[in-house]
Amino acid sequence: MDELTMATPKPMLPVAGRPLLEYKIDALPEECDEVILIVGYLKDAIKRHFGAIYGGRKVRYVEQDKLNGTAGALWAAKEVLHDRFLVMMGDDIYTKEDIETCIEKEDAWTLLVQQLPEMHRAGIVRLDENGRIVEILESSIEDADRLEPGLASTNLYVLDTRLFSCPLIPKHTGSLEYGLPQTVVNAAHTLGIPFEPVFTDKWIQITSPKDLVVAGEMLKKINQ
Repeated sequence: MDELTMATPKPMLPVAGRPLLEYKIDALPEECDEVILIVGYLKDAIKRHFGAIYGGRKVRYVEQDKLNGTAGALWAAKEVLHDRFLVMMGDDIYTKEDIETCIEKEDAWTLLVQQLPEMHRAGIVRLDENGRIVEILESSIEDADRLEPGLASTNLYVLDTRLFSCPLIPKHTGSLEYGLPQTVVNAAHTLGIPFEPVFTDKWIQITSPKDLVVAGEMLKKINQ
């Protein structure tokens, strides 16, 4: 995405004439009464577009001063999060129906997952004999050409503030970045919280310029 993101942050790249972020926020159910955007690179472009209120919801901005991973990003917002909260990546597209299904499981943490015919760089989700999540293996640049099938993490979580009582976990030994998948899996195990998958076939992953075109075509079909 290097060429496309020189002047535009990735979450603001257009799909069918609208920024990626709009699709995510518009898909939120009524239970989500506030949007917290964790910003950094070219943050002013995001702030100008969404302002203080968007779609009837209050919008708050938290800057991630130190680029220390996805868990580090979430921890930057921990003082403004309360009760249960939804976590979404800024560069993928999810459906309202899938988000609502994830939120319905009030007695568990959830992760939206999708079976893929080719994994490429998607994170691999491992389940135990009871169908609960016990491991999420993140990919690396070297994994971009993985062609084997697998159960992929969409990086859409429903969690609660008990998570912040547990330590941040590095992406791998020696890493300076803290991974949200590793941190959530460890916290769920430590606290005895069920961590359950919610299955979808409608996740739209954006990892390359061609994905923007494919996403636009998929959205047209979904909305027909």
